Amino acid sequence: MDHVADRLRAGSRNGGRVGVTYKYFGAPDGATAARVPISMRPEELGGDELGMNGMFTKIKPETMAAMVLTGIEGVPLHRVPPLELVVLHPDYAVVKLPMTVVDPLRGIGEEAVGAAAFIWSTVPDRGGPRDAFNVYQLLHEWQDFSHRLHEAGHQPYCLVWP
Repeated sequence: MDHVADRLRAGSRNGGRVGVTYKYFGAPDGATAARVPISMRPEELGGDELGMNGMFTKIKPETMAAMVLTGIEGVPLHRVPPLELVVLHPDYAVVKLPMTVVDPLRGIGEEAVGAAAFIWSTVPDRGGPRDAFNVYQLLHEWQDFSHRLHEAGHQPYCLVWP
């Protein structure tokens, strides 16, 4: 039994149903991103073949986009752009996130990250972490991810699998 399967089971609820895991990664284009799950099984994706360490999380890409855009850009929740589906396979999906989700994080300082985390922690009726400190940590991870994407000239993508 591999460690990811164990982790998924440990995190599952609803009578043993397995949860969904999200692996965020960078790729230069959709064709390259589409090949990532084919070239290796998702549980083997510690860092991907594109030379960037990705991020495993339980946070949906839609939620991540909303956290950044509502908290930092001040975009109303209903105006957050949809994600673009790159691959839909019976075992997994790959989605592309808009660059607007990672770009705003590159130039902002500690105060703006803290304010964004507080704003998101007070938004009612939405998924994702409710605790401001957890949001703060997550936004910092995304800030680092944003810098690495920019340096590699990559777009942000997310591999989704149960």
